Amino acid sequence: MVDRIGITSRHLQATGRTRVDYTSGVDGLNDWTLLQPGRHTGWIVVLHGHGSDGNQVFVRPDIRDTRLPIFEELGYGVFSPNLRGNAWMSPSARDDLHAWLDILRAEYGAEKFFFISGSMGGTSNLIYAAVHPQDVAGVVALCPATDLPGYYRWCFENPGGVKDEIRNAIHAAYGGSPAEQPKVYDRHSALRNASNLTMPVVVIHGDSDPLIPVGQSRRLAESLRGKADFQYLELPGAGHDFPQDPVLPYIRRMLQPDFLAG
Repeated sequence: MVDRIGITSRHLQATGRTRVDYTSGVDGLNDWTLLQPGRHTGWIVVLHGHGSDGNQVFVRPDIRDTRLPIFEELGYGVFSPNLRGNAWMSPSARDDLHAWLDILRAEYGAEKFFFISGSMGGTSNLIYAAVHPQDVAGVVALCPATDLPGYYRWCFENPGGVKDEIRNAIHAAYGGSPAEQPKVYDRHSALRNASNLTMPVVVIHGDSDPLIPVGQSRRLAESLRGKADFQYLELPGAGHDFPQDPVLPYIRRMLQPDFLAG
């Protein structure tokens, strides 16, 4: 699997991070990722939000100053790919990520991957976990779209601003609308494939989110009702980019050493 991605250059940062430029084995697209190895075999996969890129976890203050210190304190490596920009875990992005996790296993000794991301990143966490559950030790998804075809239709029915940009980005990444590509969208709906979410899952959503409606998370929470290692937290009055304080205990709990030993 390693040869599915051609690594063309590496640049070591003074911070201890490595930028890796690579060529996708799917279609030859040139892309990049950031790596920050930790002290053990657990890695955090951080997938950025719409309109950001692979450095979000290292440069956006509310994430960099809250979540990143927990990852570093607990000794986790951090893998933060650009992953085709605003791809919303399209099939090509999914294949690139799948190949990269094999590279991390082969070159860095990675054994367990915890996906912790928000918005488009949280959506992508759940999609990837539903398609490749064997790769995912745990998920924390913040304000995610849990049913991508349903969210696409919501953006179409509630046009304006960034919602139009998101709808257009999903359309481009998936080769059409849900009506045009029903099988692809169905496979990339965490809600429709909720039975594959066999790992511990935490979903957190603000009930006043104007960008991804809270109903997306409520439907997944209802589908996973009774799952022992599923937790759902709804934040009253919170919008899309809510404060990090309520999130951090859930992240810390997910990443405690017993998850690595289990």
